[in-house]
Amino acid sequence: MTSLRVAVVVPVYGNEATLRPLHARLAAALEGRNWRLRLVVDASPDGSLAVARELAADPRVGVTALAVNLGQHRALATGLAAEDADAWVCLDADLQDPPEAVPALLDRLARGDVGAVFAGRRGRYESPVRRLTGGLHRRVAAALTGLPPDAGAFLVLGPAVRDAVVGAVLGGGAPSVVLAAGLAGTRLTSVPVVRDRRPVGESAWTARARLRQSLRSLAWAVSGPRAGRPGRSSPPAGPRSGSATARRR
Repeated sequence: MTSLRVAVVVPVYGNEATLRPLHARLAAALEGRNWRLRLVVDASPDGSLAVARELAADPRVGVTALAVNLGQHRALATGLAAEDADAWVCLDADLQDPPEAVPALLDRLARGDVGAVFAGRRGRYESPVRRLTGGLHRRVAAALTGLPPDAGAFLVLGPAVRDAVVGAVLGGGAPSVVLAAGLAGTRLTSVPVVRDRRPVGESAWTARARLRQSLRSLAWAVSGPRAGRPGRSSPPAGPRSGSATARRR
């Protein structure tokens, strides 16, 4: 298991305050494993790029600096395309999703019966209204694709799903890494992970932006190209939780 090459891809926008603890916690969580961290700085207006370059003193850390803001999902796909690995982790930079949960997702993927493993969202990590609307979006997405109903943007991908996601987002106009994974034509599952409220700052996703992204993503799921028939979700794994904190823009 420790010989598996793991690439952790993190889109960065407004995360100057959380990048150092993210790196430290990820290094502790993945101790003994063969891992790399790819920070994709998405034309962030703060000092995130300077901090990312500071962290790149660690030879396991690579930095992609985007001159133009591409948005979370295209930034993720850009980082996925940049790293050669056996498994790829998509993780936000704001610490809302705990780096400590990454080994559980990797171990579940290593069983070999699914193409991707999602961190099933648990906890009171945002307002009741946002939890309600987010849950509704995920249920509709699950009905349209092979996604687990608790899937979010914290996930681990195997090679087939990674290739399908990169092609769909960078070459096929898919607006969402998550839905592109759901339509990759392979079995998927989730492992329950407790999310925390963000420790610093506020989300740049306004209610209008969230609604617009949700409608674009679901419309693409209905009419967009598919890599194959939607995969069927395996039942989620038994209870397993992590604790920590993240941001979405």
